[in-house]
Amino acid sequence: MKKRILTLLCTAVLAISIAAPPALAAGGPFYPISVEEYTYGSFDELRINKVYQLSLSDDPSGIPTEDFERNGRRYFLLDMIKEDEVGVDTQDYTDTITQDSDTNDLSAVLKQLDPHREVTTEDGYTGLLALDYTSVTVEAKGYKTSTKSLSATRTYPNLSDADLSLVPKTTTDNGKTLTLGAVEWSGGENGYYTATATYTGTSSTRYATGYTVTASYTGQVAKTGCEVVTYTAIFGSEELPKEEKPDESSDPSDQAGKTELETPDADPAPAETGGMGWLPLLGCAGGVAALAAAALWTIQKMKERRT
Repeated sequence: MKKRILTLLCTAVLAISIAAPPALAAGGPFYPISVEEYTYGSFDELRINKVYQLSLSDDPSGIPTEDFERNGRRYFLLDMIKEDEVGVDTQDYTDTITQDSDTNDLSAVLKQLDPHREVTTEDGYTGLLALDYTSVTVEAKGYKTSTKSLSATRTYPNLSDADLSLVPKTTTDNGKTLTLGAVEWSGGENGYYTATATYTGTSSTRYATGYTVTASYTGQVAKTGCEVVTYTAIFGSEELPKEEKPDESSDPSDQAGKTELETPDADPAPAETGGMGWLPLLGCAGGVAALAAAALWTIQKMKERRT
């Protein structure tokens, strides 16, 4: 009974510790610039070296050092090597420019832009950037309106009288509506008149005063002679234990029957203790000391009731 309670308590603590995600270290995580897999020693132990390059201001605690599994083996950290050196530091960089244009035709604008651009940043990084064609935009600087006068002449013959009511007050010319201005009359000898009407109006056009082109150049810039710190994480490995296959000849119902017949005071079966192991029990003993003490007190009370 004691062993069963202790096992359950340790299992609960282990489950809680597994479920809790590790906190991210400040300044990380970092990603290796190279990964090397090789064999070491006379037993051909598989090892992996992960190389990280950090600046002097980076916190190396962000370098991942947790165990990991690969190809049926568990890898664990053996050592971390630090080297200070002078090298080349590279960064991704985007440079955005603006320039004037007298057209908003994108094909014409693209011909005005250089496909590459050399840049030097304020902190000494230099590089050759390429034009990001998808970033090019064209916007009007401003607008103005121009107005011009329009006029048209219409002739209306065979009018019965020189009466302005017989002359249309508006007319349409090239899609613009013009209004009646002056009218000149002629004829009348045979009882009919001809009206020559002049129509006037205005046309306004809104146009851009100019255009502003915005474009971005992207790529990497580098600075030589900067101080960097190289960390090499060395991971050793061991083969993962093979999982035990269940006995296919045994009847699951028989196993269930045996489980039901076990008494609470009986010692756990080998299958129960084998899955837990003494190392995890010892490892979690400190975390469950208070719980174990409470459990033992409960057991003692149960014994006193039996007696």
